[in-house]
Amino acid sequence: MAERVHDVIVIGGGPAGSTSALQLARKGLDVLLLEKVTHPRFHIGESFLPRNFELIQELGLGERLAAIPQMCKLGAEFGFGHARTPTTHFRFDMMLRTQSTVGSGRTFNIERAPFDAMLVNAARDAGAEVDEDDQVKRIIKLDDGDVRIEARSGEVRARWLIDASGQATVVGRHLNTRQVLPHLKKIAYFGHFRNVKRLPGDKAGYPTIVMCDEGWFWIIPLDPVRTSIGLVMHHHLSKRIDCPPDQMLRWAIARCPLMMQRAGDAIFPDCNVVTADFSYRCAPYAGSGHFLVGDAATFMDPIFSTGVCLAMMGGVQAADAIEAIIKQGENPEPLRKRYIKFVQGSSSVFFRMVALYYNHHFRELFLNGQGPMQVHRAVIGVLAGNVFPKPDFALRWRMRLFELFIRMQRYVPLAPRRQSFSLLRTEPMPLREPSLVIEVKHAAEAGVMTHAAGA
Repeated sequence: MAERVHDVIVIGGGPAGSTSALQLARKGLDVLLLEKVTHPRFHIGESFLPRNFELIQELGLGERLAAIPQMCKLGAEFGFGHARTPTTHFRFDMMLRTQSTVGSGRTFNIERAPFDAMLVNAARDAGAEVDEDDQVKRIIKLDDGDVRIEARSGEVRARWLIDASGQATVVGRHLNTRQVLPHLKKIAYFGHFRNVKRLPGDKAGYPTIVMCDEGWFWIIPLDPVRTSIGLVMHHHLSKRIDCPPDQMLRWAIARCPLMMQRAGDAIFPDCNVVTADFSYRCAPYAGSGHFLVGDAATFMDPIFSTGVCLAMMGGVQAADAIEAIIKQGENPEPLRKRYIKFVQGSSSVFFRMVALYYNHHFRELFLNGQGPMQVHRAVIGVLAGNVFPKPDFALRWRMRLFELFIRMQRYVPLAPRRQSFSLLRTEPMPLREPSLVIEVKHAAEAGVMTHAAGA
């Protein structure tokens, strides 16, 4: 009997891979999704952009999403860790609306284990073959129309490959194209807490970003009881701290007044998860026989919660390109170029925002919450995810103007000066005794102490 050749192999069952497999299966293609573990499994990246919420509706997954416990997210809160000045609140419905603006500005926070399981089950229900607990060992061949993979279960063949392997970057490592961005090398510490103080009313689902010289904290309400808390630090500064890595979050919260106001009386996990948070690119994002999707293509600091949105939007685009090649006989090369342009155009604006975020003058202007010529509304529009396939001109020129204002702020106070805050220069405050509750049990059970932070 002839060896089976799938139309597409998808590596990875996270949001990128599951979305790709769902879209391909709905188009009638023979799809094999290989996932190295079994769902549900712990993952970080629990806050979603408004554009991502709209995409889920477009994919017809609204009812499946509504069945999972979550928190409605209408905006976000930013502030400095010293808590000497009020925090700033942004609502997504304040965004500058352009021709490509999608949605009302509503979105959600959610635990990733049930969310990711929902997506992979949707792909399976659509007809994709999902093979869990089957890790890819190596790529044997990677040509247009002829892909061969060695998995734990044996050799598998397909006409095309979508790499959605996350930070494993299977194809990027195979082709030696993975390039870490040295100026964005971070490390993240995170866990799930109980009884963290929330903002009142419809702001209860706002993620809170707490800024310090060494990096930033996140506070993400997941449901009425549990809250995800994390700390992203500059990698070189983390090495100066005499603290076990799995206790770093406790060390940092005790030194941050704003975090103590929110989480000082919360129930802590007994230890935090640790992950390297190194931004990178695996360009080009498509090539002979393959497309790279989500973190397998590029990963950036999760400060603006862009990871899942970029992953799922890219998953749809890659699936559409492969469908056009296989079913409509289109030339692969123009479709590859179009896909590469899509990934570059949508991710580059976020990379610029991340780089600017660590500039104190950016933080001063950003926290001001208003600006001339609707610049602040353009920033909110970008942070809502209205960047596909690239930001409209109305957003782009205002973002350039915002960058000019940041440079001017260094010399002329366009916005009020704000005092920065350093964890390393602050004495600790008393915390409650460590709890024995382990809220990241999915990670612990899987032996995960370094995990992808794809926010």
